[in-house]
Amino acid sequence: MRICEQHDLGLTPYSRALELQQSLVEARKRGEAPDTLLLLEHPHVITLGRAANPAHVLISEGVLAAKGVELVETGRGGDVTYHGPGQLVGLPNHQPRPQRCDVRRYVRDLEEVLIRAARDFGVEAGRIPGLTGVWVGDEKLAAIGVRISRWVTMHGFAFNVTTDLDYFRLIVPCGIADHGVTSLQKILGAPVEVRSVARSVTRHFGEVFDCQVVEPELVAANP
Repeated sequence: MRICEQHDLGLTPYSRALELQQSLVEARKRGEAPDTLLLLEHPHVITLGRAANPAHVLISEGVLAAKGVELVETGRGGDVTYHGPGQLVGLPNHQPRPQRCDVRRYVRDLEEVLIRAARDFGVEAGRIPGLTGVWVGDEKLAAIGVRISRWVTMHGFAFNVTTDLDYFRLIVPCGIADHGVTSLQKILGAPVEVRSVARSVTRHFGEVFDCQVVEPELVAANP
């Protein structure tokens, strides 16, 4: 069974996580690194995907800065999204087996990981036809945006655990104006430990992607 190394980075600035991902992806392409799954949280940041409409950021960059929110353009797919404390971000740097080299299947598999993780906490999540991500009713629980280069994956998912949902009011999340955003805490009416969700996600990632997820020495977030 293929090995996937899982690293828990804790609270990590977006730029540092991006730099680490890029390094791991290049090493994976050269055959010098195994598949990896980085799990972390970000300080407040709004990211613009390759298809982002700048009008979906509803306030100026100066006002965002005054609120302590960074604005970053990134190479993932999708539109505009928010990351912040209490949101579990997963970044798989993964090379699917040849028979699974299908972008849609990869995204559906990520959704399946998160649907199973939500179920572990008593939440029945699912999909909405034509939309990406994981939903509870018409509210998005987890967003997905990926990039694949030479069949090595980058970027990933953002699962709202105890996220302060007010920050999503600063944007049109994923460019979808007629659907809301939710979190495990909002649905359950009680806080949930992000680390508990990380353990659940790790287990289901191994099941869905048919790999053995191991936790080697922690990759330092700020070496």
